[in-house]
Amino acid sequence: MSKLRVVQYLNQFFAGLGGEEWAGEAPRVQEGALGPGLALQRALGDQGEVVATVCCGDNYVHEHAEQALEQVLEYVSQYQPDLVVAGPAFSAGRYGLACGQVCATVQERLQVPAVTGMHPENPGVELYRSRVYIVPTGATAATMADALKRMAALGLKLARGERLGLPRVEGYLPRGLRFTELASETTAVRAVDMLVKRLRGEAVETEWPLPEYDRVAAPPPIRDLRQATLALVTTGGIVPRGNPDRIESVFATKWRKYSLAGVMDLTGQDWESVHGGYDGTHANQDPDRVVPVDVLRELEAQGGIGRLFDHYFTTVGSGAGTAAAKKFGQEIARDLVASGIDGVILTAT
Repeated sequence: MSKLRVVQYLNQFFAGLGGEEWAGEAPRVQEGALGPGLALQRALGDQGEVVATVCCGDNYVHEHAEQALEQVLEYVSQYQPDLVVAGPAFSAGRYGLACGQVCATVQERLQVPAVTGMHPENPGVELYRSRVYIVPTGATAATMADALKRMAALGLKLARGERLGLPRVEGYLPRGLRFTELASETTAVRAVDMLVKRLRGEAVETEWPLPEYDRVAAPPPIRDLRQATLALVTTGGIVPRGNPDRIESVFATKWRKYSLAGVMDLTGQDWESVHGGYDGTHANQDPDRVVPVDVLRELEAQGGIGRLFDHYFTTVGSGAGTAAAKKFGQEIARDLVASGIDGVILTAT
């Protein structure tokens, strides 16, 4: 039996090109395994061969989405793969979105099965989980070897056209799809069995899990901005130079608020970005690009807004888990409400 042909998609970092300074790199291709592909090849064993590696910068794939995707597809199709493996992306948001997009498009346009790997809280999961098989990974590349091993096992089954079982059995994230199967016991027997287990305090797994939606009602509009007090909140990691409170550059565990009293403009001499998820060069040159104090001061002076709140709130969004982000938001919101704020401008990266 011949080996299955596998093409892997990587971003600029894992392809060994470099960090953020290479994030604008256009797609390129190289024959054989590269970087994590060496571990993928070991996981495939004699059942598959990594025949090529396609890589693209994280910024380029989003800033030139159509062009980047067409070039990636062209490179992939040249090698006539039986399987495409993207990533794993772990908790990297831009990378995860790119991996999901590549896998979904490869499946839909080239009719080639694909698999990727992400941390469950990667934004790419919610966007692509219904279209792509995603293997759950840890938050960082420390789990690379294990992730690739499980991605290879799942990918080989997909490439061979084998029918997959339940997500918990096969090791992929639930896709929200329903399939009809014949059970050995009737509905009544299964229902009573679940009830008895629940009464005994034993673990029970429902056959029909209900989705959970976190819905937030839209607030009423501000009636008159000329009378309103506005506050600035950012996940862009702008802090006083030196980062006095040591906010982490990724996986932040805290947020802080800093005084803007008497501050008309954020300068690179006094403020900086500590965010680890984007190139901070331009933010460090002019921190107002992330936290627009200068523009709001102008509006304040012109009477366009009532006033700018004398503190701003900051944290780092890169790698932030949903639970931590929700906690930060609730804590910051309580502070804002207590301060009588009328509206918030939330900036990211």
